[in-house]
Amino acid sequence: MAMVEAARRAMGWCGAEEERETASRKAPGACPRCGGAVVATDVESSRRILCLPLCLRNKKKFSCSRCRRALVAIVSSSAAA
Repeated sequence: MAMVEAARRAMGWCGAEEERETASRKAPGACPRCGGAVVATDVESSRRILCLPLCLRNKKKFSCSRCRRALVAIVSSSAAA
């Protein structure tokens, strides 16, 4: 348990990337593998070093709702404030 907390503290010092799911919705199309419905998920990721934000990226990840296969991820980046 102490090793896990030490690793989390070390990630804060050397750099960590946090991902947060902001929205999820049905997308048009079907999975090429199993034919299931496609789900579009908006993910916001931020990279920090020494608790200072370096960049903020918004990703749109597409996955199959039946087989959970990741289909594609579209990345759009913006500068941190």
